[in-house]
Amino acid sequence: MYFRQSDLLKGLDERFVKEFMDLGEKKSYKTGHLLYHQGDPAAHAFLLVEGGVKMIIGETVHTVYFVDQPGEVFGWSSLLGREKYSASAECREKTTLLRIDVEKLDKLLGKNPAAGMLFFRNLAGVVGNRLLQTYKLMSDSGEADISRSYGTGQVLGSDAKV
Repeated sequence: MYFRQSDLLKGLDERFVKEFMDLGEKKSYKTGHLLYHQGDPAAHAFLLVEGGVKMIIGETVHTVYFVDQPGEVFGWSSLLGREKYSASAECREKTTLLRIDVEKLDKLLGKNPAAGMLFFRNLAGVVGNRLLQTYKLMSDSGEADISRSYGTGQVLGSDAKV
């Protein structure tokens, strides 16, 4: 199946991938459909089958990321134990998704610890890549040095003396 090649499922055996796919509910949505709002309870993760989704943060509707590659995962707040989604997700076009119930996934991962370890290592890579893309966006916009913390957790403005 195609999702075996997705970053999230890379390197996992066929049996695990089949069980993972069986957990999912394949659903199609129309353009403009809001899958979830920022702050909604995070109970599902999603894999893109076809179409596109935009990730939105804030009330001013600032698009921060486009999910447009088949097999790409989003809604991963639910996979990281976060109670609420950190962004909203809206379909940019007619979109088909695999919707994964996180409670069911937790049970699958619990009975397959080795697969669970690789799954979360892959998820860390997905999250890390998204973070790097965000850094690049920030540096391209000229705002990269506005929130330097120097590892202390104290944020300094761009006019701070170093």
